[in-house]
Amino acid sequence: MQVLLAHIRKFVSLSDEEAETLMRYVRPLEVKKKEMLLREGDICKEMLFVGKGCLRMYYINEKGTEQITQFALENWWLSDYTSYDRQQPATFSIQAVEASEVYAIAHDKQDALTRALPQMERYFRLILQKAYAAAQMRVFFFHNLNREEAYRQFSSMFPGFVQRIPQYMLASYLGLTPEYLSELRKKR
Repeated sequence: MQVLLAHIRKFVSLSDEEAETLMRYVRPLEVKKKEMLLREGDICKEMLFVGKGCLRMYYINEKGTEQITQFALENWWLSDYTSYDRQQPATFSIQAVEASEVYAIAHDKQDALTRALPQMERYFRLILQKAYAAAQMRVFFFHNLNREEAYRQFSSMFPGFVQRIPQYMLASYLGLTPEYLSELRKKR
């Protein structure tokens, strides 16, 4: 829980007493590698914070293959936000890439949490702004860079991430075939 508290304290003040209050709204989870946290079609009932490990979010495309849309490493939040917000069936699935320590905030407890700790409203706004900015940059790279440039840009921005994620997953995320990604890596 200290990882989550440290992350929150980067954005808003949180006393030790307030941290204890927060802990009543957060559910810690130990997640095994490949364990599913959300399946397409289910209702997304929790926002997930990665304390340790890595998660991925994906959907099955028209070809019947997985299309990864997002990863979440330490200190990142992940959720099918449309499903979470509207409490409707999820478009995406979420799965652990590695054994992970995750902290979940349930949809039905978030309003109570922000009433008990008003600064959490600001925290969530700041986190969502950062996530939205990252999504905008991904769209920019996708539309303005060729696949090789996108891979080079991504690998220079997140070198540790590129080493940590299986090649087929990175290829899916970048919209490449695993074979083409292998060729790009050999050029380096």
